[in-house]
Amino acid sequence: MSPGPPSCYDPRVTSDPIGLYLHIPFCTAKCGYCDFNSYAGHEHLIPSYTGTLLKEASLWRATVGQRPVATVFFGGGTPSLSPVDEMRAILDGLRATFAFAPDAEVSLEANPGSLSEQYLRGLREAGFNRLSIGVQSFDDEELVVLDRIHTAAQAKEAYAAARAAGFDNVNLDLIYGLPEQPLAAWERSLEQALALAPEHLSLYALTVEEGTPLARDIARGRVTPPDADAQAEQYEWTQDRLARAGYEQYEISNWARPGRRCAHNLLYWRNREYLGLGAGAHSYLDGVRFSTVLLPQRYQELVDESLAGIEDGRGVMRQVAGAEQITPELAMADELILGLRLVEGISRAAFADRYGRDVREVYGGVIDEFTGYGLLEETATHLRLTRRGRLLSNELFQRLLPQPAEATA
Repeated sequence: MSPGPPSCYDPRVTSDPIGLYLHIPFCTAKCGYCDFNSYAGHEHLIPSYTGTLLKEASLWRATVGQRPVATVFFGGGTPSLSPVDEMRAILDGLRATFAFAPDAEVSLEANPGSLSEQYLRGLREAGFNRLSIGVQSFDDEELVVLDRIHTAAQAKEAYAAARAAGFDNVNLDLIYGLPEQPLAAWERSLEQALALAPEHLSLYALTVEEGTPLARDIARGRVTPPDADAQAEQYEWTQDRLARAGYEQYEISNWARPGRRCAHNLLYWRNREYLGLGAGAHSYLDGVRFSTVLLPQRYQELVDESLAGIEDGRGVMRQVAGAEQITPELAMADELILGLRLVEGISRAAFADRYGRDVREVYGGVIDEFTGYGLLEETATHLRLTRRGRLLSNELFQRLLPQPAEATA
């Protein structure tokens, strides 16, 4: 039997900060490359879904206790489809339920086609202080290939509206390595992003996820698969160009102006705890990773059942669909796999303090092997990927995972 998540009656004794993730699974249209838990044409559920998010938050009040909430991230789906009043209600409800840090980072993912200056002003007044705009490309033909419903002009208009509304911390998401995309096309798209001067850039190579329309089109020969060599060339150029533009690369796919790194995502990469609320949201609390059911309507039903259970003296989190107790071996592997995504890498002292073992004691053979390949760099204080290692990181990450015990006769 899989271990359950922390009970809603278990008080937390730690004062370590925690992050909150809110999943808003509604979209106007589903992109062909997307495998996130999102649903088109279900916007009518938004008002009741808002109430359910706050109900679920109340279920976790005792577990989280008075730990300071350092970051809040609204992802999806398209959170910006929710009206301002709904977003304000969620944020006010969270502040009433949990102990927010005074300087908490509150981020919202948004699609350019769903933004206006008035809407963004409302978000800013409600307490959102960071905006992540899913531009993906500044080439209209590429946006069609990606099934995006906005244009490059709309993306620039949305960015201007964010500035006019008072957002001074804006991220732009872009995707490179599209099928048959030449380097020059990616260069043009990134240059247009740089001309806007955002505080943060998240740049991802297109990946083909199993079960998506893109994967089916590639399998049927309708679309050319992404070219790994072309993606590598684009990534190498990107690192050089952004360095010249004054952006610090702090993670494999993320760059920021000084002082503008995404605090919420840093919680993930530093293997810290976070609570996910909403359909399909993931959490990591008290040594357990767990997730909620995927379907929004079923999620709402099960949260109501959980609340009814509390009234009956039972503290079962019925909306939780799956949970995994993290063993010490897996915790150490997670620490490396997540932490090595950061350009600064893993602090050897911090690893030893957290797990009571030196990183070389646990992974010495793998460290020697990948240092020999030129993918890892080891210093007296840190272990980190080299520039080439950031291109081939998955090869290393696979080797760090605990191997299943061989069957014995």
